[in-house]
Order: sequence, then C-alpha cells, then structure tokens
Amino acid sequence: MSDIEIAQQAVMKPIIELAEKNFEIPAEHLDPYGHYKAKLSLEYIDGLKAQADGKLILVTAISPTPAGEGKTTTTVGLGDAMNRLGKKTIMCLREPSLGPCFGLKGGAAGGGYAQVVPMEDINLHFTGDFHAIGIAHNLLSALIDNHINHGNTLDIDARRIQWKRVVDMNDRALRKITIGQGGAMNGYLREEGYDIVVASEVMAILCLATNRADLKTRLGRIIVAYKKDKVTPVYASDLNAQGAMAAVLKDAIKPNLVQTLENNIAIIHGGPFANIAHGCNTVTATKTALKLADYVVTEAGFGADLGAEKFIDIKCRMAGLTPSAVVLVATVRALKFHGGVNKNQLNQENLDALDKGFVNLERHLDNIQTHYGLPCVVGLNHFTFDTEAEIALLKQKCKALKVKCIVSKHWAEGGKGAEDLANEVVAMVDNRTPKFSYVYDENLSLWEKIEAIATKLYGAKAVNASAAVKKQLAAWSVEYGKFPVCMAKTQMSFSTDPTLKGAPSGHTVEISEVRLANGAGFVVAIAGNMMTMPGLPKIPAAERIDIKDDGTITGLF
Repeated sequence: MSDIEIAQQAVMKPIIELAEKNFEIPAEHLDPYGHYKAKLSLEYIDGLKAQADGKLILVTAISPTPAGEGKTTTTVGLGDAMNRLGKKTIMCLREPSLGPCFGLKGGAAGGGYAQVVPMEDINLHFTGDFHAIGIAHNLLSALIDNHINHGNTLDIDARRIQWKRVVDMNDRALRKITIGQGGAMNGYLREEGYDIVVASEVMAILCLATNRADLKTRLGRIIVAYKKDKVTPVYASDLNAQGAMAAVLKDAIKPNLVQTLENNIAIIHGGPFANIAHGCNTVTATKTALKLADYVVTEAGFGADLGAEKFIDIKCRMAGLTPSAVVLVATVRALKFHGGVNKNQLNQENLDALDKGFVNLERHLDNIQTHYGLPCVVGLNHFTFDTEAEIALLKQKCKALKVKCIVSKHWAEGGKGAEDLANEVVAMVDNRTPKFSYVYDENLSLWEKIEAIATKLYGAKAVNASAAVKKQLAAWSVEYGKFPVCMAKTQMSFSTDPTLKGAPSGHTVEISEVRLANGAGFVVAIAGNMMTMPGLPKIPAAERIDIKDDGTITGLF
C-alpha cells in the first residue's frame, strides 16, 4: 500500500483522550481541530516550568537524494520504538509546506508504518499555522506600501525596502515582479518579489519565540526598510504593525498535538526549511515536550551540515537547549548516489559506488562528533531493495570508524522495526551527561562565523564575497555581531554546487547576498545561487493529487 493508503486505514484515537491518558493534560487546555488534532494552551505550558526536563535526541541525516532519506520517518519510528520499550517519549516535528507537497515530495508526514496522522490534514492545511504566518507577513508588506502611499512620514526609501511578500507555494514566476502598475490610485511603481512562507522571518520568529510577549517584541524588531539617508533602519514597530501581526498569530503560536499510527503523541509546530532558513520546529514545542516526556526525539531539516548545524548554533544557543545524542540517518541509495550512481539506478546493487560515496557519511559523522561534540549512532533507514552485501559493507565501514550502524525497518514494521535503534539510543543518552559544542564562538565577527561553518563543516578552503557584502557584514557586526549565522545553501552537496557529490574539499564558498533577520535574531548568508522561492519540477506532485466524490484524498505520499 502507498503511504496515504496506510494512513487512511489507521485506527486513530481522539486526541483529547490520548493526551489526557498518556500525559495527564486536562481537556480544558486543548483546543480541538476536529477529533484528531488539537492545540495546547500557552497557559498550560507556562505551568510546566517547574518540571524537570527530559533528554533531547536529534535526528539528522547525510546529504540527501532529491527525494530525501527519511528523517521524519526515522523520527516517528524511533519514537514509537522507544514507547514500545516503555520509555515515555514524544516526537517533535516540523509542519509540511504546501510547496514541496505539490512539488517533488508529495507529502512529509513520515512514511510506511512510521507516520503521523491524520496524514492528509497535516500535509495540506493542518491547523492553519502557515496561512496565519503568510497573512501576518503580507499584512506588514501592505502596511509598508500603504504608509508610503499616504505621505511617507517615515521617509522610507522605496529602493531600499527589505521586506518581500510570501506565499506557501513553489512559484518561480513570483521571484521578481513589479507592483503598483495602473497609476497613482494603485500605489507607486516599484520592483518586488516573493519568498516561500517557510523562508519568512515571521516563520523564524514564531519558531524561536518563547511566549506572546516575546513574539510581539520580535515582530516589532523586524527591519523592513531603510530611510533615504541610506543608514537609518525602519522597523515594523515604526509602522505599529507588531500588535496586529501578533493578533493574527494568536493561535499559530500554540503547539499542535497529533498522533502516530501507533497512537503515540507527536507535537508538530513550525516549519522553516533548513536549506534557506533555520530548519527546526518551534522552541515552544521542544521545550513543552521536554517537560512532558522523559525522552524527546526531534528532527532538523536536510543534512547535518544544514539542519543540525542550525539546530546547534541557532536554536540550542537561543533557547538554552542541551541535546544528548544524534541519530545520523543514512540510506544505501544515498551513499550510492554520492558514489556517482544515477538516481534512476539506485535500486541496483553497487558496492563500488557505496564504498566511494561513504565519504559523505564520514564527513557528517566527523562534524557531529568533532564540531558538535555529540555521540552518534548511524541509523540505516532500510529499503526493500537494499542487498545484504551492501548492508554488510556499510556496517563494516562504520565499525572501522568506531560508530554503530543499526539497520532500522520502521518503514515496513513500525516501532517494532526500530527497537534495536531505540535500545542503542537509550543506552547512549542514559549513560552520558549531556554536553555539546557550538561550531563557532558568538564573539567572532559575522564573517568569521561564516568562515568557520564553511571551512570546518563544508570542507571549503575559502569563503568569498563581493566588497558590498563584506562591507555590509562589517557594518552589522557593530550592533549585531553576536548574532548567529543562518546559511542558505544547497542541501545536495557540502559545496554550493549541487552536482558535487560525496565530500568535496578545497572549494570556495561564494556568499552572494546577506540579509538581516533582526526579529529572529540571526543573519542569513545566501551561498551561491540559492533561491528563497523554489520552483516546481517538470512533473509536479500536484498532477497526481486528487479527491474522490466521498472526500477521500489520493496521491499524497
């Protein structure tokens, strides 16, 4: 059966009943969205502060193939397995974006028998969080143009507006547009553009805010433009925008509770991409789960060079989180992909390619152990076409690096198929005092932070940028020097060239643009030609998604 067929046959339990039974959450603190989704009140979360924290486990991955390697699937399977072993565990995930759902992936709620449900709702509109984020973002855009149209008392330079509009869709035609056509009654003529919602600073702010007051303060700090003197910033608070924006987000800030196919609680909240944003679910969700459970399994987007680095250097640094261990998800097919095999031939045994592509896993492992300072286990997300010889070779090569490689069959068997992985993870975190390392010191300059990421993690020999980019970073370092850096880079390679597989070294990372996300509290460095508005593939997943007369959704997977 397809993923969606498996999900549609799930025997779900009412989410209020499940939350009350498993975690003693009173029903009055749950806002139900139907029978199987609910939002948890911030007042209840605030009351958990005195409780001790559980242990935090990060699921990351090697550099993926275009279809991804199963971090969400592994996170769900591992969480189900730990609950099967009697370990009180909650999974924390990101919400899927409609962009990749209708683009390449066709869904992002796990797979096989390791899924979160209701799968169709989660992949489509869920509880409306992304809609609210997009509206809050575009409200600010409208207020900027409206202010200029009605006299511009803030003296905003229309050529130096920093705030694009957003939509939760892969739509390349919106990257560069012209607005205000049709005369003075339609505003003023200027160039504009769209990003995808997951790249919005409002998304990042929602994911990093700790309460409503913090949310509103961060929204007010957003720099939307510069004045005509070219140096004085204009903030969202100058437009009195933060109150209305926070009001639009009044429900979106509350974490969402759903369940797995095995009726274990998962919290899904926030959804920034890790190639163009910071790639982690909300701080509120993670901290809440740590208060409710003894173990929390969370994932960070794409490979460990992106999501895991940002999880460490942005999320953990800002939120004071201390992870205990890392699961590095690998697949035989991805290693063969990095060994030079065409994506259409990944189902065929190829030991030479696997051996050659192993360098990708090796570098990610070294980064996790050396630069993040965390213990790691390799979780092999098993595919039915993996051969015994390929699995044996991978285990042998991992053993040589003194790291365990555990075959996990959660896709086919659910939590039962991940029990070996769960036992290893529990042994790792229970026998170790949690500690880790940041990749760079916060006192380094912004440029030095970029260099540290590129040279330590990406294997680059140098970082290059135009004089204008370097000048901008130097200027920002005076006031924003302690900000972490959020690298926007292709997920397909350690380099900025998505065609360079394996573990390229000695390359130069070109920083083409930098953006100040003052409300979120970091600087975005765009490496190479990375786009913050993706495009659809030649045959988008939208072409196979449909709805039957009885309301059943098909084609999501």
